[in-house]
Amino acid sequence: MQHHTSIWEQETYFRPRDVIIIGGGLVGLWSAYHLKKANPSLQILIIEKGKTPLGASTRNAGFACFGSVTELVHDARELGQDNMLQLVQWRYEGLQRLLQVFRKKQIGYEALGGYELIAANQYESEAALRNDIGWLNILMRKTIRTPKVFKLKDRKIKDFGFKQTAHLIHNKLEGQLHAGKLVQSLQKRVQEMGVETLYQTSVHQWEKEADHFLVHTDISHSLRCQQLLLCTNAFATELVPQLQVTPARGQILVTSPIKNLPFTGSFHFDEGYYYFRNLGNRVLLGGARNQNFESEATTDFDITTEIQQTLETFLRTHILPKKKFTIEHRWSGIMGMGAEKMPIVKQLDTDLYCAVRMSGMGVALAPLVGETVANMMRR
Repeated sequence: MQHHTSIWEQETYFRPRDVIIIGGGLVGLWSAYHLKKANPSLQILIIEKGKTPLGASTRNAGFACFGSVTELVHDARELGQDNMLQLVQWRYEGLQRLLQVFRKKQIGYEALGGYELIAANQYESEAALRNDIGWLNILMRKTIRTPKVFKLKDRKIKDFGFKQTAHLIHNKLEGQLHAGKLVQSLQKRVQEMGVETLYQTSVHQWEKEADHFLVHTDISHSLRCQQLLLCTNAFATELVPQLQVTPARGQILVTSPIKNLPFTGSFHFDEGYYYFRNLGNRVLLGGARNQNFESEATTDFDITTEIQQTLETFLRTHILPKKKFTIEHRWSGIMGMGAEKMPIVKQLDTDLYCAVRMSGMGVALAPLVGETVANMMRR
């Protein structure tokens, strides 16, 4: 039997809007925030197909960072120095915007600093490593106006109890936060501004009719709007196949509490493909998708034995070689990647826009990306 909407629903939940945003994760929420902030009279509806934002917004590792040394060196080589620095600046400025909008306690933010572990075979010499650190520090001072962001701190290796680690690079600007609290705080803020959300609603397609869009979903009543914004990140090609976005599953695990955990902060290894942090006195570890890029290029939220065992091996051999623990939580999030790391923020057609492909840096990029696309739509 077909479910029909009532007149009351049609005149409230499903009424025409000025803007419909497809995707209720970090980018969709920040876009709604900036649109409403600039024009409080706008009627905005967010459509989200999950019970909570589907993707990585509440399923990430809770890092507030802009990149490790080896990642940035790799990006400079692959993307070019200017593009690498542009990404660093966007990520850095995005994190600053986040902390201007929310109090640290609201989002569980802690400025604990961070480190990158360097294996013995990663650099031909300590001098080569120091050269990369010095080069990046010069660029960071020019780009984000902060001196000596990165510093070699090998003496900490023993203090932290790490094994198979030749060098340790400190990043004084690294931070961590609570991803769930961040999204909830954003949801509450935009709701207070008058933004409405339909959860567990899937968009199948849309069509342009004269000066408006009809958005077709799994409810019987099509939704009407003047402007349409696509913020579905890893799932973008389901609605716009020509977008250059590839899903990338990021698997994560969390240990049991560890007595006298010897470190705090956020940590990277292998160009950022491995990442871990303290979660109180537990360890959260994620990544290892470079072990099997093909299998991890998926929108399936399952966790796999291959990646989870790789993560556990890294945990026991590098991070906690002499500690007893069990694994208490496992999950995955789906990131949006591409041949390029630059986000796609553009107008697709008249009154049709997209802001996707955050390349695993949505926490840092979304505040600025949301503002950028909101400014496009206002023009």
